Amino acid sequence: LSINPLSDEEYKKLKKDAVVISQFQPFLYPEVTDKLRGMGLRGISLDMIPRTTLAQAMDVLSSMASIAGYKAVLEAARLLPRYFPMMITAAGSVRPAKVLVLGAGVAGLQAIATAKRLGSMVEASDTRLAAKEEVLSLGAKFVEVEGAREDKGAGGYAVEQSKEFLERQRVEVQNRAMKADVIITTAQVRGRKAPMLVPKETVEQMRAGSVIVDLASSTGGNCELTKDNETVVHNGVTIIGNSNLAGLMPQDASLLYANNVLNFLKILVKDGQLTLDTSNEIIRGAYFTAEPEAQ
Repeated sequence: LSINPLSDEEYKKLKKDAVVISQFQPFLYPEVTDKLRGMGLRGISLDMIPRTTLAQAMDVLSSMASIAGYKAVLEAARLLPRYFPMMITAAGSVRPAKVLVLGAGVAGLQAIATAKRLGSMVEASDTRLAAKEEVLSLGAKFVEVEGAREDKGAGGYAVEQSKEFLERQRVEVQNRAMKADVIITTAQVRGRKAPMLVPKETVEQMRAGSVIVDLASSTGGNCELTKDNETVVHNGVTIIGNSNLAGLMPQDASLLYANNVLNFLKILVKDGQLTLDTSNEIIRGAYFTAEPEAQ
């Protein structure tokens, strides 16, 4: 059991038919499936656990995304050279910061809630119309772009969109970005490169001192200028590409991750025996090295 995949040397120390539980991301790294099969190991990827009601207590992605969304706003507030809330002082009034959140999944909703608590004005956009009600319930304004494709079976991820929609979205984002002090991007397409929502030309039209926090940096980023695990400054705009923001809150991240894993082990272990029961949809979804007939 590990948070991240083991090294090849560590795999070689395991006995045949050992069960390896980690976050393998087999959609992004399909070669890992054949590698483990070739070594005679059975792989379970925690990031493949279905995002269903029954599996919520085991969903490590949602737990870490919630922390990342929260931390993204705090990092933006730390680097932004102005207040988040409106301030009225004897020296004059300061308007609240404007925050634009792209993607209203778990991370996006937590970012919206945190930015609102800090007193900023928040707008949010998502291709899933079902997210509109959640965004509005948090007190943010929903930016709707017509013509989005939806897939209820995508497990909370975005789905690939048409070129026409992407162009409309680019124009809308650019119009909002020019007025935003902070942009938090969270959109990811499962198993594919993250959609590019903030091109270089948009960044160059933002005000100097603005901050972009890209939570999709590990899969290519939603901003064209994002570099994974780096903070870059372009034309006065700070772009944070930290793919491990949850790691900046190790105490709570570890607690939630451990609880997720414990809840998963409860269905994996029966009467003291490890059982890969593929009739269980949660195990079936995570057991990515199983031969097709076993699934």
